[in-house]
Amino acid sequence: MPRNQFQRMFFAFLTVLVTVHAYVFYSLYVVNGNTLIAVNEGATGVLDAIKMQGGVYMCGRFVPIWAVIIVEFILAFLLENIMGSPCSFKLACKVFDPRKDHPMLFESAIICATVGLMCPAMSLIAAFLYYPYYAGFDILTLIANWIKLVCFNFPFAFFSQLFFIQPLIRTVFKFLFRKDIAARNVQKQTA
Repeated sequence: MPRNQFQRMFFAFLTVLVTVHAYVFYSLYVVNGNTLIAVNEGATGVLDAIKMQGGVYMCGRFVPIWAVIIVEFILAFLLENIMGSPCSFKLACKVFDPRKDHPMLFESAIICATVGLMCPAMSLIAAFLYYPYYAGFDILTLIANWIKLVCFNFPFAFFSQLFFIQPLIRTVFKFLFRKDIAARNVQKQTA
């Protein structure tokens, strides 16, 4: 897949772009949708409830959904490039040899390692971002919220990354870099 720094950054950009939108939707609609509608009497849907309360609660204030997406995108993109991609590749290499094992096994191992690293890390960041600061700060509440977020997010992260997001991103990546991939394949055949 990605062979140089530009391609790795672009691949991470595409992955995080799709992933952040999926997680914001999942968090607002699936996990918290009924609560948002119940708390905001008269709301006919989740977007209506968010509008009625003045946005999404984040960092002790209500902010628009687009601000949530931008903040989460920046944090996820940085974390993916600093920790997620490099560490998941190293972990996958400890189990599989990319030169000997089937590429699908190796790519699946990278996806699983990435989810195993990124889900707890992003859930910890989210525990700080969405902490109920109006009630005062308590480390035990933060830890409980973090564990709760990991429990909600991990199954969604695992299955969405393995079966939807990564296959989509890899297909788009292969389409966008098809000339480079073809040139590499020709180079391999002549070597």
